[in-house]
Amino acid sequence: MAEYKKLTNGLRIVSEQIPVVKSVAIGFWIRAGVVTESESNNGISHFIEHMLFKGTESRSAREIAEMVDGVGGHINAFTSREYTCYYMKVLDENLSMAVELLADMLFNSRFDPEEIEKEKSVIGEEISMYEDSPEDLAHDLLIENMFRHHPLGYSILGQSDSIESLTRDAMLAYMKNHYRPEDTVISVAGNFDPAYLDELLHRYFYDWKGAPSTEKKTLTTPTLCFGEISRAKDIEQIHLNIGYQGAVLGSSEMFDLLVINNIIGGTMSSRLFQSIREEKGLVYSIYSSMHNYTSNGVFTLYCSMNPGQLTAVRELIDSELEELMKTGFTADEFEKARKQLKGSYLLGMESTSGRMAAMGKSELLLNRIDTPDMILKKINELEQTNAERVMRQYMHPDQKMAVLVGRVS
Repeated sequence: MAEYKKLTNGLRIVSEQIPVVKSVAIGFWIRAGVVTESESNNGISHFIEHMLFKGTESRSAREIAEMVDGVGGHINAFTSREYTCYYMKVLDENLSMAVELLADMLFNSRFDPEEIEKEKSVIGEEISMYEDSPEDLAHDLLIENMFRHHPLGYSILGQSDSIESLTRDAMLAYMKNHYRPEDTVISVAGNFDPAYLDELLHRYFYDWKGAPSTEKKTLTTPTLCFGEISRAKDIEQIHLNIGYQGAVLGSSEMFDLLVINNIIGGTMSSRLFQSIREEKGLVYSIYSSMHNYTSNGVFTLYCSMNPGQLTAVRELIDSELEELMKTGFTADEFEKARKQLKGSYLLGMESTSGRMAAMGKSELLLNRIDTPDMILKKINELEQTNAERVMRQYMHPDQKMAVLVGRVS
């Protein structure tokens, strides 16, 4: 059973005790991501994420790594469009070490000027790596162009010029504005003593006082852009990514689209995978996926193929979707997709990391904890006729963005 507490400084703590395991996962979820950036400082959230691993006043970067490796633990972080997460997974006996280390990184990171300059080169290489990965590039270009006039469309990594212009003072000012207790959720799942966890979190976070933010901005709901763009790359395959209107995070339509995703391209038994790869042999990779945000969403179809197969593949995709729009799903495939959704969700919840992430993201972005029972209830209540209505409403053939990467004319 998930527990919720809120400290007087606004910091929210969500936790779930799982006594049958020997591990504990803890994550710091902070409302700082691409949507809190500007064009001039684009990439700063991701850069700060890197810098928190570069040493504190009492520990070097190597000592941080050795401390975690020494107990067989795992530490990492990631930046998304709407938040940044720092997390650890350790044996339950090492919980105090994990809390203290994450607090040290959050409050006492040095932001050494020499390390900042070195990291600019590292992130520059990361940007080049994604540019050299046509699949990643096709996804990034799709989101960038569908949210063309909105911060959701900014690059998570940033642009080369915005990264090069970042300074230590700019990063510290950004942290002061966005790394605040009222914009943070600490999520914990695993084997721990609740009273001891409370004592640890009060020790390190009760006196955390966030400065009043001077950069809070109200984001408008993004209007999606549609059309077609291409990026020329001298590579062997053409990479096609098609985006449609998606669902808002946590909405009832999101659950309908999750089932639709399984039917269309989310699994190996899906319509597009079976038709275009297994039966026709025209592609190696083909799948659909979802990107859900608090203000909007995108449903995507991705595939890669020999350039000579592009026309045939696009015609087959259009034909499959047109047939779905006309006839809807069969009762059997809808029920199978629902069972797939339930199974994959429950398997993900078997790990302490999965439970920690589900609670932390839900509380940070939706201000609620969607328990497994609540999620399963929503899945069980899905109706085929309503899912078909959502599909026809969201996946309109004239409202899509297509991105092509490869040898395009």
